[in-house]
Amino acid sequence: MKKFALALMCLAVFGLDAFAQSNRSTRPRVAATPTPTPSIIYDDQRPSSDRRPPVLQGDPNSRRASDDPDIVMTDDDDDGVIRVDTNLVTMPVSVLDRNGRFVAGLRQQDFKIFENGVEQKVDFFQSVEQPFTVVLMIDVSPSTAFQMDQIYTAASAFVDQLRPMDRVMVVTFDERVRVLSRPTNDRFALHHAIRQAQIGNGTSLYGAVDQVMRRELSQIEGRKAIVLFTDGVDTTSRRATYDSTIREAEENDVLIYPIRYDTQRDGFGSANRRRGPPMNRYPRGQPGGLGDVIGIILGGGQFPPMGGGGPMGGGGTSANEYEVGRQYLESLASTTGGRHFEADTLHNLDAAFSGIAEELRRQYSVGYYPENPGNRGDRKQIMVRVMRPNLVVRAKTSYIVGGSNLAGR
Repeated sequence: MKKFALALMCLAVFGLDAFAQSNRSTRPRVAATPTPTPSIIYDDQRPSSDRRPPVLQGDPNSRRASDDPDIVMTDDDDDGVIRVDTNLVTMPVSVLDRNGRFVAGLRQQDFKIFENGVEQKVDFFQSVEQPFTVVLMIDVSPSTAFQMDQIYTAASAFVDQLRPMDRVMVVTFDERVRVLSRPTNDRFALHHAIRQAQIGNGTSLYGAVDQVMRRELSQIEGRKAIVLFTDGVDTTSRRATYDSTIREAEENDVLIYPIRYDTQRDGFGSANRRRGPPMNRYPRGQPGGLGDVIGIILGGGQFPPMGGGGPMGGGGTSANEYEVGRQYLESLASTTGGRHFEADTLHNLDAAFSGIAEELRRQYSVGYYPENPGNRGDRKQIMVRVMRPNLVVRAKTSYIVGGSNLAGR
C-alpha cells in the first residue's frame, strides 16, 4: 500500500512539473528593450580625394615614426586613424587671371610663401576640385528693409550655383541669430528658407559672425565659406567686437565674401536702429572715440547718444558708423582671402556668384613649417606669390599661432 501511495505521489509531482514546463513554453517571451543612446551625426561629404595633411589613414597598431621631433603621433582606439599634432600651416589659395577665371595647372614650384617677410619652404601642395559648405548670412535689421527683395534675389542666385555635393546653410540676424536651414544641397528647401527671413530689431553683426564661425563652421570639415549680405553696421552686439571677430577670422580656415548694401541712402542710418548698451564696437584707432564725443558736444548733442528720430530708438552720427562698417567688411574679406563686393556694382549676380562658387571649388592648398614657430597667440603675417605674370592671388594675409590653421588642430 505504501508503495502504491508513493507511486501516486511521484506521478503527481511529475505531472505538475510537466504542466509548468508546457505553460512556460506557450507564454510569450518579453525581451528587454535597450534604452536608445542619443547620437549626433555630422554629414561629412568630403570625398576620398581630400588628402588633408593633419589626418593620416593607416593601421593604428603600426610602428610610430619618431624621426621628426616636431611631430607627435597619437593612436585613436576606435576609428583606426592616426592624428598628427604638428606646426604645419596650411591655407587655401585661389589664383585667377585678369578676367577672374581660375588658373589651373600650377605646380608646387610656382608658389612662394613669406611669413613676416621671410621666405618659407613650401612643404605641402594640393590641387583638387572639392565640394564646399557655405553659410548665407542675411542681415534682417530694420535698415535693410528696402533692400530685402534684392537680398532675396542675390541669395537665391547663389543657391542656383550649387552642384550635387555642395551644401548651403541659411542664417539670419538682427539682434538675434537664427538658423533657418542646416547645411543641405536641397535647392527647394534653401529657397524656402531664404524667403522665411523677416525684418527684426537691432543689428548684432559681430555677434552673428562670431557664432557662425565658432559654433557652426568649426564643426564642419572641408572647404567652407561665408557669404555675408549686410550694410556692415553693428548696433547691438554685447560681447563680440570688431577686433575680436577679425582675430577669430584669422584663426579659422573660413573664406568670407561680404556683399555690402548701402542702406544709408535709404534714410535708415543709425538713427533708425535699436541701440544696445554702450560698448567699444569700433576697432582700435577708428572713429567712435574722442572725435565722436567732441563732435556730438559741439553739435549740442549728448554722449552716449540717446533717443533719436526713428521708430527703433537710438541715435548718433551715421557717417562714421557706415565708414567703419565698410572697413570691417573689407577687413573680413582680405584677412580670410575672400572678396568684398558692393551690391550696387553687381549688375550680373549670376556671373558674380558663379565666380565665387567656382573659386571655392577649385583652389590650391599650400602649407609650410614656419622657420620661427613663435608662441601660442602670436600673429604672423603671410604673403603668397605665384611666379607667373598677370595673375591675381587670393589667400589669407595673417594667422594666429595655435589657431585652426595649424594642421592637426
